[in-house]
Amino acid sequence: MNEGLNEKTLVLVKPDAIQRGLLGQIISRFEIKGLKMIGLKMMTLDEATLREHYAHIADKPFFPGVARFMRSTPVIAMCWEGLDVVETVRRITGITKAREAEAGSIRGDFAMSVSCNVVHASDSVENAEREVKRFFKQDELHSYDKSEYVHVYGEDERT
Repeated sequence: MNEGLNEKTLVLVKPDAIQRGLLGQIISRFEIKGLKMIGLKMMTLDEATLREHYAHIADKPFFPGVARFMRSTPVIAMCWEGLDVVETVRRITGITKAREAEAGSIRGDFAMSVSCNVVHASDSVENAEREVKRFFKQDELHSYDKSEYVHVYGEDERT
């Protein structure tokens, strides 16, 4: 099987999506696309995880508000796998400034805010590798054959 099919990415379903009951619709976007979910869990984020995950903004004056928001309810952490999955998930989620996100994307359809933008998605393969390890232990990720791949990817993409 093509090693590219094993690319992984992290998606966090944020508190606003949990409160609004959007989890099923969010998951279905990735499933309909043909991606493979290999990890899923609900979790409450602690301060250390938030500081590590948001290290790029941890010293900004708005970080305490982001941290409060991300701790306001549990989040759903998902690990998705597939060919070019990081880029594909980013396209499905839409840009961070949700009110400017393209219609048809998750943020374009469900969000209006930069902070309350429904989901987090890894922004590069390198960050995805770090983020998946941050949120999932190795034994929480599952390896299995996705029988529909024969209908999702061309033969040359699968081998």
